[in-house]
Amino acid sequence: MSIPTTADIVIIGGGVMGASAAYHLAKRGFKNIVLLEKEQYFGTGATGRCAGGVRYQFSTEINVRLSIASLPMIERFKQEIGQEVNYRQCGYLLVATNEKEAAMFKHNVEMQNKLGVQTQLLSGDEVRARLPLMKFDDAIAGTFNQKDGTVDPNGVVMGYINTAQKMGVQAISGVEVIGITVSGGNVEEVQTSLGGIRTRAVLNVAGPWSSQIGRLAGVEIPVTPIRRQMFTTNPLKEVPEDFPFVIDFAKSLYFHREGEGLLIGMSNQNEKPGLDQNVDEDFELVNLEAAIERMPLVEKASRAAHWAGLYEVTPDAHPIYGETDVKGFFLCTGFSGHGFMHGPISGKLMSEFILDGKFSSVDVSMLDLKRFEENRLIKEFNVI
Repeated sequence: MSIPTTADIVIIGGGVMGASAAYHLAKRGFKNIVLLEKEQYFGTGATGRCAGGVRYQFSTEINVRLSIASLPMIERFKQEIGQEVNYRQCGYLLVATNEKEAAMFKHNVEMQNKLGVQTQLLSGDEVRARLPLMKFDDAIAGTFNQKDGTVDPNGVVMGYINTAQKMGVQAISGVEVIGITVSGGNVEEVQTSLGGIRTRAVLNVAGPWSSQIGRLAGVEIPVTPIRRQMFTTNPLKEVPEDFPFVIDFAKSLYFHREGEGLLIGMSNQNEKPGLDQNVDEDFELVNLEAAIERMPLVEKASRAAHWAGLYEVTPDAHPIYGETDVKGFFLCTGFSGHGFMHGPISGKLMSEFILDGKFSSVDVSMLDLKRFEENRLIKEFNVI
């Protein structure tokens, strides 16, 4: 396999961020774009291992605004891109089991409603009425938004990749970036396992691997990879088709319908940072026990599949957009578990910043790299 020796921009990472950025740059008429993915297939890194959830329900205004911009792009994806992505609006139902969470939920719903997002605040009794298959005797409150739901990650990635390729983007998988040459504070070349590409612009969208890519250019990026895992069950006829995406907030435990069964996951609060994507069988048992406690029906289920993936976590659980001290080295990373749903708008935002020097669709200028050294952190609490 041969690769181009020059490019106007090299995009590193073939998940949803890279695919979206490539498409939106090409749509703006930008030429000679090279997208590199180290895996054999696009979208098989963090994007392909996520739960596929998309939601409006966040605790900060900027994340809600990103959802307001991004989720309608997914709704019209087939119309614009020609690819079905199976956007199933089953709704997210977040459950609070202590007073602190309940107060936070009330504040979040007020903020979301103010921005035009029609999230509902539920009482504990309303939560129990909506979830007859689950044991939520301790539920104090809940929040529900019908337009939240699930989407096929592969459909989104390949829709953007295929369309971008038709517009002239060179998307190449199975190529690893092993070096970045910087001279006089400017990007000059990307070295890969198949040779060098001379370029003046690099977009780092490598997700959990973005800090490694940053170091190649001499840029420190505060993104930490953290393993998250989930499993699916065999068909469970008792689970209704309209079963929502349920999150037991205090336990970071979630359930959503997957085919005719369930997808169940839980965050391991003791997980150590690292790039291990093997399933921790011991923690899976912890997850299973917690799931059975909340939904006794799970006890009679058998496991259909299980896998692990990586979150790309920043200190404030918000992404990083924009420039660095190295001229021509751009970032779009650190989404802390909710990157897939914000991928469509994020690719568009980076096309705006790279071509126009500013973010137009959503003002994300406060989510720059310098905020960490300047202590301008904006903490997101609705991260599972």
